[in-house]
Amino acid sequence: MSPKNAQATDGWTFECKVHFRSGANGRRRLREGDVPAPEPVLPGNVPRVARLVALAHRFGGLLRSGEVKDYTDLARLGGVSRPRVTQIMNLLHLAPDIQEAILDLPRTIKGRDPICERDLRVIAAVPVWSKQRALWRELTARGIAEE
Repeated sequence: MSPKNAQATDGWTFECKVHFRSGANGRRRLREGDVPAPEPVLPGNVPRVARLVALAHRFGGLLRSGEVKDYTDLARLGGVSRPRVTQIMNLLHLAPDIQEAILDLPRTIKGRDPICERDLRVIAAVPVWSKQRALWRELTARGIAEE
C-alpha cells in the first residue's frame, strides 16, 4: 500500500504527547503524556560510611531471607573477600542511634568525609552501647572540628 492510498483511505488523525521511559530489563516503554521533570540532583556525595551501613543492612536482609547462605556467598556476589564482608557486617554491632546518625550524615561537598570506616571499626568492637556512644561523641566532635 503506497502512502498516497493510505492517506486516501484513512481519514482519522490522532495526536497525543508521548515519551519513553526505561522499563524492566532496560527496555524502553512508550508512555503517554509530557516528559516528567527530572528529579533534582543534590550536590555532593553520600558519605562512604553511610553507604556501608546501608549495605550491611541489605546484606543482613539477604541472609535473613535465605537468598544467600553465608558470608562466603555474599563475598562471591559482591566480588570482595569474606573478611571484607565481615568488616561491613560488623557495622551492625553499632548502637542503633549511632547507625541512624551515620545514615543521616550530611553529604560531602568537597574534600574527604569527616568520618572514616576505620574509626567506626574501633567503636563497633566495643560491646557496650553506652561506651560506643561516648566514643561516637568524641569521634564526631573531632570530625566536625577538622572540617
